Amino acid sequence: MRSWILGAALALGALPVAAETVGKVGVDWVGNDIVIEAIEDPKVAGVTCHVAYFDRSLFDRISNGNWFEDPSNASIACRQTGPISLGAIAKGPKGETVFSESRSLIFKSLKVTRIFDEAHQTLIYLTHATEVTQGSAKMSISTVPLYGAK
Repeated sequence: MRSWILGAALALGALPVAAETVGKVGVDWVGNDIVIEAIEDPKVAGVTCHVAYFDRSLFDRISNGNWFEDPSNASIACRQTGPISLGAIAKGPKGETVFSESRSLIFKSLKVTRIFDEAHQTLIYLTHATEVTQGSAKMSISTVPLYGAK
């Protein structure tokens, strides 16, 4: 029984972090908003990313008929917010997911992926949507230079 609990705790610890909503700006009279969330990188102390995305209102969902889906548009900005200390990060060209949030009932997610550019000592943060059947070309990147971080 204990090994199951330990395994579940380790698996949950490996999940991407949650975001904290830090701002919400109304963009029209039907209640659509731009939401801004702060995401602290769980494996790189001292780096915080802010992601902005469009959040559809209930009225917009009902009137347009595509109830379960939000647009894939998102923007990201990442900055050093304290002393940077690299943890055990993925160093391959595919990087690793830092954050993932569902953007439809089942098939679409908004993700933040971190890629380590070792040659230039820079962390690249990419926000993008993933879908089961169709990828999206909508993306945004931000970089954080390491300047001799640990």
